[in-house]
Amino acid sequence: MTTATVTAAGPLSVSQRLLLGVLFLVLGAVFVAGTGFAGDYRAHNGAHDTRHAMGFPCH
Repeated sequence: MTTATVTAAGPLSVSQRLLLGVLFLVLGAVFVAGTGFAGDYRAHNGAHDTRHAMGFPCH
């Protein structure tokens, strides 16, 4: 029987951190926009109320 070992990766380079930051910003924008334009009124209202609670006017 073999066991798998997990090793910690070293610190990320600046370009890797920048890429991850951009990817997470895009993913967050997709989540916010996707729920804002969702056909289900509950998802839309939840995103709408969250935007207002965070101080972002949307209308």
